[in-house]
Amino acid sequence: MYIVIRKYTKVRSVADAARRAKSGIGEILRQSHGFRSYYVLDGGHGVGVAVMIFEDRESANAANAKILEFVQASLHDLDLGDPEIISGEVLLNMEPDASSGIRFS
Repeated sequence: MYIVIRKYTKVRSVADAARRAKSGIGEILRQSHGFRSYYVLDGGHGVGVAVMIFEDRESANAANAKILEFVQASLHDLDLGDPEIISGEVLLNMEPDASSGIRFS
């Protein structure tokens, strides 16, 4: 798995950005090969964080280019600024398991 995290620090309304991203970015991601999941969180004080999970780096890079176009064209009025971007391969994954409570991969 490969994760891309985008942190925006000057968002006027994280809730509005998330609502608008749901349809635009959501559609791009649903059509993207290797897409696993997408999360947006409100970090408070104008901080918004988007987390995207893909099967591999190539899938993430392909979707990222399309998402960047959408953000610049459709969310420019939110004055998001340039995000801090952190990305990389997942080294450890823990999930609940029915028998033991936690499963590692």
